[in-house]
This record gives sequence, structure tokens and C-alpha cells, in this order.
Amino acid sequence: MREINPQETTRAYAFEMWMQAPNPMVTFFKTLDVSRLLKISRKSGLKFNMLMCYCIGRAASQVKEFYLLPVGDKLMQYDTIAVNTIVANSAGEVSSCDLPYSEDLAQFNSDYLRLTQQVAESCTDHDLSAESMVIGTSALTQCDIDGVVNIYSGVFNNPFLTWGRYRKGFFKTILPISFQFHHTQMDGAHAALFLNKMQDEINAIKKYCKAAGV
Repeated sequence: MREINPQETTRAYAFEMWMQAPNPMVTFFKTLDVSRLLKISRKSGLKFNMLMCYCIGRAASQVKEFYLLPVGDKLMQYDTIAVNTIVANSAGEVSSCDLPYSEDLAQFNSDYLRLTQQVAESCTDHDLSAESMVIGTSALTQCDIDGVVNIYSGVFNNPFLTWGRYRKGFFKTILPISFQFHHTQMDGAHAALFLNKMQDEINAIKKYCKAAGV
């Protein structure tokens, strides 16, 4: 993580416009077709949530704006991305677990299983925010929701995705998601590109499983 001069980036105008805005967060809603993800999860035993986090990381890694983040009054640049997941811990509460993104699905799955178990048992968050641009996620699988608009604290500027229970139909399984991002980090076109790429990565999940031997 290193500070960069906003005026030397493509986000110069956005930095001037949105850093001091009362609420600079934007939320998009999209319905994804997760039929292939669910099929692979059931066939291989891989966790559905892990596969979602992997596809999020793959899609984000292809959009350069994800490597930038406003922190305080500065614009920071990162070399790596992590995907956060919320873990039910041994104390009956929840803890936060940052997962380093790896293009290798087998490696990402191994890290997911190891780190979520570690966090669940220790009740201690695993935080990578000092070294990676972290994408937050929250899977509210106990209920059907169309999306979530989070409050803006002025502290947590990271992009964030939320989803609930997937919905099975006759021909496909869908999952409504919400995606919140800081307008300084990216514009609507970048967010739309990311969401489209996420659907592409979900559709290609079988190929990644085969390449990883999982």
C-alpha cells in the first residue's frame, strides 16, 4: 500500500468531487445467474460462498480501479486484492476474515478453508487491509433479500457486496446482489464492468475448477 498523487491518476476529478461529499457511496443492484456455481458446488463439494468470493476476486482483478482506495483524505494504491467474508465463530458471534485473492482456485480454496477455520476457532479477525485492497462481502443466507444499502461511516470506504439466499427456478438459479462503492474509487461504468465480469467468471467456473484439479 502506498500513497499516490490523485492528480497523476485518472481519478483526479473524482477525488476533487467526491472526497468531501456527505455520502460518496453508490449502490448498484444486479441479479446474477448462479446455476453453474451451484452445480459445481454440489458436484465437487466446494463451498458456494468460497466460489462466490473467488469469482468476485477474479472479476475485480481485471478492473484497475479496484487497486485504488480513498483512505482518510488520501488516495492509496495497492498491488494485491483480498476478499473479506464474515465467519460464525465459536463464541456464537461473527468475526471478519480477509482472504488473499489467488488466480489459482485450489490455492484460494485452501486459504479459504484454513483461514475461516482459524478465525472461527480463535474469534480473532484476520485483517489484510494494511497490504491489500479488501472487498467486503456479507452473505445473509437465512433470508431472501433484493439488496442492501449500507450506512456511510466515513471510515470504511472499501467496496462491499451483499447477497441473501439464492432462488431456484425451473431452468436456472438466481441470486440478487448489491454492490456498494466509493465514487472516488470508481465510476458507474467501472462498477457495471465489474458486475458483468463477475457473471462471466461465474459462467466459466467449470474451466477454473478443471485447471486447478478440484
